[in-house]
Amino acid sequence: MKFFIDTANLDQIKEAADLGILDGVTTNPSLMAKEGITGDKNILAHYKKICEIVEGDVSAEVIATDFSGMISEGKKLASLAENIVVKVPMTRDGVKAISYFTDHGINTNCTLVFSAGQAILAAKAGATYLSPFVGRVDDVTWDGIKLIEEIVSIYSIQGYITEILAASIRSPLHIVQAAKAGADVVTCPLSSILGLFNHPLTDIGLAKFLEDHKKAAK
Repeated sequence: MKFFIDTANLDQIKEAADLGILDGVTTNPSLMAKEGITGDKNILAHYKKICEIVEGDVSAEVIATDFSGMISEGKKLASLAENIVVKVPMTRDGVKAISYFTDHGINTNCTLVFSAGQAILAAKAGATYLSPFVGRVDDVTWDGIKLIEEIVSIYSIQGYITEILAASIRSPLHIVQAAKAGADVVTCPLSSILGLFNHPLTDIGLAKFLEDHKKAAK
């Protein structure tokens, strides 16, 4: 399973990249605003900076909600770097845009996916990635991980090649569950990735090793 970091913070992206386990980045207008990055020129420049840090795919989201606007923005984003993936919302115009981008060799990430039916439409349109929102599905008392499992099953049966990118990940447990469910990719905050390191027995074991080393060195 690939690891993407979901942020626009360059320091966090560098930290994840330095671990040697980072495969890509996802971001969106909200994450850009959180870092104080506003204005089209600044946002485009920031995407370029991200692409200089990571070799893997970088999802850059369109703001437009109409077909022509998505196409115009998507082409501009795709021209920034070879590893840019145009992130498009799961709407009628979004699916049309994904189909257009697919026909013109531009990789896409279909975002805001909350059902298996939406996942089928995105795959039929040729989306490179599909982003079901695990945490947000949980918020409305459905099971986000079960949705991942359902989509994995459908894609396997139908032979769809769209990669399932588990999004809205909120904990290290979500990462493990997404892996068990068969997600191709997980995108999450740095805190969730770092949380995978933590286990009390590791801390206890390391402390014991160091204590024994001190005794042996005397």
